[in-house]
Amino acid sequence: MTAAEALSQVETTRHRLDLKWLVIGACALIVAWIALVPLCFLIWQSFETAADADHPAAFTLANYISVYSSAETFGLLSNSVIFAGGAATLALFIGSTLAWINERTNTPLKPLFYAISVVPLVIPGLLFAASWIMLASPRIGVLNLLLQQAFGTSRVFFNVYTLPGMIWVDGIQHAPIAFLLMSAAFKSMDPSLEEAALMSGASTFQVMRLVTLKLVFPALAAGFLILFVRSIESFENPALLGLPAGIEVFTSSIYEALQGYPSDTGLASTYALTLLAITSVGVYGQSRLARHGSRYATVSGKAFRPRVLDLQHWRYATVGFMILYALLAIGLPFFVLLWASLQRFYSAPSLAGLHHLWLANYIAILNYPGILGIVWRTVFLALAAATVVMLLSAVISWLVLRTKIPGRWVLDNIASLPMVMPGIVAGVAIMVTYLALGGGIYGTIWILLIAYVTRFMPYGMRFNSSSLLQLHAELEESAALSGASWFTAFRRIVLPLLKPGLMAGWLYIAIVSIRELSSSVLLYSPDSEVLSVVLWEMWQNGQYVQLSALGVLLIGALFVFVLLAQIFGRRFGVREV
Repeated sequence: MTAAEALSQVETTRHRLDLKWLVIGACALIVAWIALVPLCFLIWQSFETAADADHPAAFTLANYISVYSSAETFGLLSNSVIFAGGAATLALFIGSTLAWINERTNTPLKPLFYAISVVPLVIPGLLFAASWIMLASPRIGVLNLLLQQAFGTSRVFFNVYTLPGMIWVDGIQHAPIAFLLMSAAFKSMDPSLEEAALMSGASTFQVMRLVTLKLVFPALAAGFLILFVRSIESFENPALLGLPAGIEVFTSSIYEALQGYPSDTGLASTYALTLLAITSVGVYGQSRLARHGSRYATVSGKAFRPRVLDLQHWRYATVGFMILYALLAIGLPFFVLLWASLQRFYSAPSLAGLHHLWLANYIAILNYPGILGIVWRTVFLALAAATVVMLLSAVISWLVLRTKIPGRWVLDNIASLPMVMPGIVAGVAIMVTYLALGGGIYGTIWILLIAYVTRFMPYGMRFNSSSLLQLHAELEESAALSGASWFTAFRRIVLPLLKPGLMAGWLYIAIVSIRELSSSVLLYSPDSEVLSVVLWEMWQNGQYVQLSALGVLLIGALFVFVLLAQIFGRRFGVREV
């Protein structure tokens, strides 16, 4: 080899190394910026007084003194914990029961009910809460009116504007999350211990109580903590159901502090940090359970099928339970939205109302000012956020799992930090950051994109990390030995092999981006409205029938989007790795 050829090879190698670390370094800096900088500004803002024309902002402990010396704060804490704990318990009970029926019994029509059980994940939280207001409001609720007519009384049977009402709506809405978590636990559980207990003379109830529930205890506990965090960060249900009744939790109080005049960002930031501390405890508890989950594992080197319990005539009761859930979570909410969307003014369903059906609300939605721009912004943000999150997290996951760089676990923790940051907290943090930094980003579509990427980065990390762990590094090593650069190997080998996880994560993030309200409602401007904000404004303005029409169209579009994504994934996804 000549000196010139050797020098050329050295330059080529240096270029490849520079490109590799340039891409990785840029991704790491972006992740660190979107995760850490808003949190730092949020902490800083909580120690500042509000500036006005006569007084500049100054360092103070007044916000913390005001929050932690007030009896109202303990009321907020009590309401938040009761609401989140109750909703998590209800969701876990419903989801675990559905999962057990689907995975461990001979109940008929299980494939159909499996699909039905996850459908509520597609329905935006605001629409779900609005539909239950139409169903269980003391004055206009369909269920109350039907029961009052049936029993000839004016008694209020259901009142959704109460803490139990908030728990009911949130619990039903989040039950699919518990269903997916517990389905995996029941499916992967070795049935040998249950069979041994049955052969030893234990009854079915004793086996369930002493063996099955103990084996799935880590999944139950982790599911409760995940659902607790999801409920305590919920904004739509506390805003629509709690605020009209004077029931405030931390998320609704943060929104109220920012919507007042003048906005009290210091107080909102202090509330936000308090809520952040609560969610951090929940996420930390879940991670501790995950680390000690092996204590409940059964070791087996052979394949097995979960034991299917013959329910005999009781299988009709389990079918009834699943039908009841489908009715409460899908049937009634969608029906009442569809009915309201076909009325001039909202009224309870009746035979007389059938004579007044019209489509003017749908025409009004199509003629809504700037609706094409709103739809375009919503779709663009969903697709862009999903793409950016999955690509960024793919690089960070590779860095964490495939390299031996000291301290790489710090970057993993930084990328996962927004997981403990509720949507409204992320909104406050990002708002404070870009108001302080300037640059013209606040009030534009780009600050919404930053918020979505920040919020959903941890989910991208989970999807990519779990997929990357299943791939051996031999193919990448072979590509490197064949002369391929890191970028070529990552683009031609790693990303195609990650395609199933990438597609699943991309689809999930796109859907939740379309539904996202809690951070959007704090960051939008008249020029950057998205569909979730339009729904919120319609509810605030009392445009219930127009909201219902837009909601029906949005739910239908999300269903079509999911079906198309699944077809595309089956057609082009990697089947075997």
